Amino acid sequence: MSMLLRKAWEMVLWRSDSSTSASASSSTTTTTTRFSLEVPRSDMGELEQLPSDILMQILKLLGPKAVAKLSVVCKSLRSIVSYNRLWIYFIQTHQAEPSGDSVFFAETTLSSGYPLPAYVGHWPQLSFKHIYGQRAQVPGSIIIDGGSGYCKFGWSKYECPSGRSATFLEFGNIESPMYTRLRHFFATIYNRMQVKPNKQPVIVSVPICHYEDTQSAKASRQQLKDAIYASLFDMNVPAVCAVNQATLALYAAKRTSGIVVNIGFQVTSVVPILNGKVMRKVGVEVVGLGALKLTGFLREKMQLNNLTFQSLYTVRTLKEKLCYVAHDYEAELSKDTKASYEAAGEGWFTLSKERFQTPEILFQPHFAGVLMLPIFHL
Repeated sequence: MSMLLRKAWEMVLWRSDSSTSASASSSTTTTTTRFSLEVPRSDMGELEQLPSDILMQILKLLGPKAVAKLSVVCKSLRSIVSYNRLWIYFIQTHQAEPSGDSVFFAETTLSSGYPLPAYVGHWPQLSFKHIYGQRAQVPGSIIIDGGSGYCKFGWSKYECPSGRSATFLEFGNIESPMYTRLRHFFATIYNRMQVKPNKQPVIVSVPICHYEDTQSAKASRQQLKDAIYASLFDMNVPAVCAVNQATLALYAAKRTSGIVVNIGFQVTSVVPILNGKVMRKVGVEVVGLGALKLTGFLREKMQLNNLTFQSLYTVRTLKEKLCYVAHDYEAELSKDTKASYEAAGEGWFTLSKERFQTPEILFQPHFAGVLMLPIFHL
C-alpha cells in the first residue's frame, strides 16, 4: 500500500510541475472538473495535493480490507474511506451476492421489517461501509423454495438452484405430524447440500396455500409457519425467514407493491400485494392450471405432429427453451415461428406454432378443454 501511495505521489508532483510550467508558457488555461469529496483534509499532509478522483481510484485498487485500515490513520482519511460511493463499488465488485441497487433496496425499503408500514418517512443516513462489514460477516444464505409440485434449494449467491426434491407439504409419510415431516425434510436438504444447519441462515418461500381470508385459513397458515420455525430452530439454525413466494418474487423485482402472477407446477396464483403484505381481503385467485398442464398440452401437440420423444422431461425442456407468449396471437399465426433445440440424448426437435400456442392456454383455456376464466379476467 505504501509503495502504491508513493508512486501516486510522485505522479502528482510530476503533474504539478508540468501544469506549472505549462501555465507559465501559455496565457490560456484549461479548467478540469474533478470529483470532490468535500471533507476536511487538513491533517493529511502532502497528500492534500492529491486530486480527489485520483485518491478515490487508489482506494478502489487497494480493496476493502486495506481501505478499512486507513480509517485509523487520521480523521480526514476516516471521512474519505467512509464515503458511500466507495463502499457501494466494493459491494458490487467484491461480493458475489446482490448488486449495489439491490443492496440499497434491501437496506432502505425492507429494513423496517415485514410487513412494511403503509407510509414511510425519510430514511436515516446510511453507512455502506457498515453495511459491507455486516454482509462480510454473515455467510451466504440457503434458499429453500417450496412449490406445489417440487421444492428447489440452493445458495443465495448463485442464480440457479443446486437441486430439487419433493415439496415439504408432501415429504415423507403424510400421516406423520407436520413437525416430524419438516425435520426430515430440512435434514435431507442440509445433507444433500453438505452443510451443517448451525452455520447458515435460511430463507424458506412458502407456497400459496390456505389463501382465503378466513379464520381457519389464517390459523392453517400460522400453523405451517410455526412448524417451519420450530423445526429449523430445533436444528440450531442461526436465522430463519419464512415468506410466501409471491412476496419474495416482488422483492426480487425491487418492489413492495404490485400484482404477482405465479405460474406454479400445478396451479397458477394471482396475488395482490400492498407494501409487502398480501391483500387477502381483495382476493387471491388460485386456479388449477399450471406448468404441468402446459407440458401436457405441448406433448399432445407434438404427438399430433408425429414428433417422438422418450420422456416427459424432454417435452418440459422444449417448453422452457422454445415456447413464448405471443403479443398478438392472431398475427403470430401468420408468421414463420420455427425454431430448433437439441435435447440431451434425443437429438434435435423443431417446433413451430406450438411455441406460442402452449402458453396461450393461460389466456384462452378453452384451447386445452379447460372451463375457467383466463388469467387477465381474474
